[in-house]
Amino acid sequence: MKLNPTTKILKVTLFCTAAVSTSIVTPSALNMLPGVNLASVYAEPEQKTKRVPALREKVYSQLARAQKLADDGDTKAGLEALDSIKDRASSMNSYEVAMMYNFYGFIYYNENDLPKAIASFEKVVAEEAIPESLRLSTTFSLAQLAMANSDYTKVIAFLDDWDTINTKPKTEAYYLLRAQTFYQLKDYEKGLEYISQVIALSDSEGKAPKENWLVLQRAMYYSLNQTDKVVEVLERLVKLYNKPEYWVQLSGMYGETGQEKQQLAVIEAAYQQGYLTSKSDLRQLAQVYLYNGLAFKAAVVMSDAIEKGIAEQNAKNYAFVAEAMIQAKEDEKSIKYFVKAADLSPSGKYDQRLAEVYVNTEQYEEAADSARKALNKGSLDFESNAFVALGMAQYNLQNFDASILAFEQAEKHKKSQRLAQQWIKYVKREKVHAETLRTALL
Repeated sequence: MKLNPTTKILKVTLFCTAAVSTSIVTPSALNMLPGVNLASVYAEPEQKTKRVPALREKVYSQLARAQKLADDGDTKAGLEALDSIKDRASSMNSYEVAMMYNFYGFIYYNENDLPKAIASFEKVVAEEAIPESLRLSTTFSLAQLAMANSDYTKVIAFLDDWDTINTKPKTEAYYLLRAQTFYQLKDYEKGLEYISQVIALSDSEGKAPKENWLVLQRAMYYSLNQTDKVVEVLERLVKLYNKPEYWVQLSGMYGETGQEKQQLAVIEAAYQQGYLTSKSDLRQLAQVYLYNGLAFKAAVVMSDAIEKGIAEQNAKNYAFVAEAMIQAKEDEKSIKYFVKAADLSPSGKYDQRLAEVYVNTEQYEEAADSARKALNKGSLDFESNAFVALGMAQYNLQNFDASILAFEQAEKHKKSQRLAQQWIKYVKREKVHAETLRTALL
């Protein structure tokens, strides 16, 4: 008797929340905040659409002192110096007040106190008479700080404010920040609109899109269940960045979209390049081989992973190798793996499979022993199969009474009732025939 296991391809989980989150690169506020050069601000206050009052020398010297204290690492003293300036804010003009809060913002940011940094920079843009360039850069920095503080609705609000005062072409940083924010808000349709503009802008300039842009676009397509688009993005990631995880993910997505030949080609190419090193990757490869009828390759991959210590030496993995060997019609080679699986399992299910393989390979003593072990251990999904294997083994050992007894136990199970009844009749006839022959020979 030979049981053919059902082959089932393992679907690969492409994304998990943590993986996607870490792949999104939030712009560094430290890199993007408007730089403060107090000397240049004092010497050349910019006047654009509104008249900007001058930064008086007295205020300038006080701000310069606060800046030096902070730059020298004495944050507390720097804040105290700013506090003393703020106590006289009523005598300061708008530009001086804005510059004071600007310094508060930088100090708080350097102390990683984002709420206070945001509050300070909001006070900067609240002042009417400041240079438009300062208002523009600070508003954008506020959006970035809000993103770093995970306050996504504020990011949108700050960017909307920035849009009302910006007169120049929008940059990649703007589109990317919008895209990331809408992703975090789970508004993937809007997020895609912006990330696609970033990538299109890069393509139009003949430049390769940055890796994290494509990763974000892929995540949004996946969240919208647009699997064909996910495949397209992964194909670009493989081509441009050639990382092992992209090969594995592309193979998995080919499987999800029913492109089994491409799935096999991609994952096998990844394997040949040495990109598959984890147990999950190698199990996926083995599953793909099995699904595509390459059972022996599946068995070799998994057994090699076990021997190298990549995959665990457990019953499940040994049984996988054994079943793959069965599908490859290598019953003899499957035995040692079924033995290991049976030894490691408290259940008798692998002993039962071992008994069936022993029957198929005409090793009847071993088959009877394994069937008895299976029944003794219990926890069998199909106990009747163990009785059938025992009955067959006993029959071939000419133990007719024991064989009939085993088949009578199998007969009690509806699944094997008819087969058992047929065997009982057959074994009884063979018993009579054997006894007749023995009497004749006497």
